[in-house]
Amino acid sequence: MLTPTLGPMTAHLWINDGLMALFSLTIGLEIKREWIDGRLASWDRRALPFIAAIAGMAAPALLYLGIAGHVPGLAKGWAIPAATDIAFALGILALLGPRVPTAPTLLLTTIAIMDDMGAIAIIAIAYTASLNNIALAAAAVVLAVMFALNRRGVRSRLPYLIGFACLWYAVLLSGVHATLSGVVAAMAMPVRTTPGAHDAADSTHHRLEQGLHPWSALLIVPVFGFANAGVELPANMGEALVAPLPLAIATGLFIGKKLGIFVAIRIAVTCRIAARPRGTTWLQIYGMAMLCGIGFTMSLFIGTLAFPGHPTWVEEAKIGILAGSLLSALLGLLLLRLAPLHSEHATAKQIQTAEVYADGDVPR
Repeated sequence: MLTPTLGPMTAHLWINDGLMALFSLTIGLEIKREWIDGRLASWDRRALPFIAAIAGMAAPALLYLGIAGHVPGLAKGWAIPAATDIAFALGILALLGPRVPTAPTLLLTTIAIMDDMGAIAIIAIAYTASLNNIALAAAAVVLAVMFALNRRGVRSRLPYLIGFACLWYAVLLSGVHATLSGVVAAMAMPVRTTPGAHDAADSTHHRLEQGLHPWSALLIVPVFGFANAGVELPANMGEALVAPLPLAIATGLFIGKKLGIFVAIRIAVTCRIAARPRGTTWLQIYGMAMLCGIGFTMSLFIGTLAFPGHPTWVEEAKIGILAGSLLSALLGLLLLRLAPLHSEHATAKQIQTAEVYADGDVPR
């Protein structure tokens, strides 16, 4: 029998542990689809976003620790500026329309997918308290049953949704953050590969992802933002922004993110580890890297996990997140709007996704 280790089931807990688990399930489904049947289906396509994502998480964390790590208790927030909010970043790109070629949009998407994988791993490892081994064993059994259903060819969504609900409850009791259950459950979902074509309409994985995506984008993320993003602006905003915690977060998002990603891409292309996206200038890639500094949703989420029982620090973290994300969004938008176009600039109507990372493409 599982021994509950939960506090009161408040509305805030249902949002951060319940709705965000559905959000992570959506992310997990997207990651698996891209890994098996999408832009990350081959190792040559994984190389550049993988390198960029690792550098884009490490650089902000190091900057954060350099600024705030010496303050007792604040080192636990090192992961706050390491996350990218893919929805907001892609929303900024959508405002630019055909001004931005397809390649940097796809690169940003794949980097953000890798970034999400890293953020979930960080939550599971760095922000897990004491563990309930019985609950963990129960979660492992549920997950094994879900994989067994997949192996036996079960394609109905209902058994997997029931399994996800059971897995979520077991993980919630285990001490590991409940959002991990979504990504883990997604790995057990059946997916049909359709090389060179759109996702199979009769794929359990595809139908579940398509069904969850609108709820995630239009309900879960706004509700989470409404519940967690509220911040009471201090009378002296200048002093608040230069306090160690908000300054470290804003610097990590605005400077660390873009420099880590851009420098990593530049080195990878120069060393011919990976190819530069076709039809894209270095200035456009720099603008794309700047948009990766929008850390809104995931950064807020990690902020609530990093400082439990310290509401003042959580509020300071929100100030840094909003400042860094806003600067990244505005300057990234401006830079991409004014950046000169590449001579081989290609829009979505001119180039297929499969051609974006062309073999033999060299830096110009």
